[in-house]
Amino acid sequence: MRTLDDLKPGDRFAGGPLTVTAEDIVAYARQFDPQPFHLDAEAAKGTVFGGLAASGWHTAGLTMRMIVMGDGQLEGGFVGMGVEEIRWPKATRPGDTLRIESEVLEIRPSGKRPDRGIARMRTTTFNQDGDVVQVMTANLLVPRRVTAEAAAE
Repeated sequence: MRTLDDLKPGDRFAGGPLTVTAEDIVAYARQFDPQPFHLDAEAAKGTVFGGLAASGWHTAGLTMRMIVMGDGQLEGGFVGMGVEEIRWPKATRPGDTLRIESEVLEIRPSGKRPDRGIARMRTTTFNQDGDVVQVMTANLLVPRRVTAEAAAE
């Protein structure tokens, strides 16, 4: 498990793969985003997507799973402070196999809380063809290694 002190700008981590089925897309949409292009392949043909497409929020959830299960484990988990950017340049489709690459963009130790800081990270989600289906930049709260001096304060 990594602490803030173990991270530096430019560090990269990977996660996945994870394959998405039509059943997954429809089940997610029924519960969270019930729009025709997420629910029904036939109805989706007449939309901007031209076929069944996963909700962007479904792609975000799948991305989160790959972050948590990937090789960039953080001490204390992935505690989000906020998302600066999220975009979906291409739809996630049935049969897509997704993977992620995360990059540390910036590290900011807290000036008031010596036991923590913020890591600004960009995670890009790719499909099996290398097409980008999501880009997300987020700020994460990450614990620091507690030194004997800091623990005594």
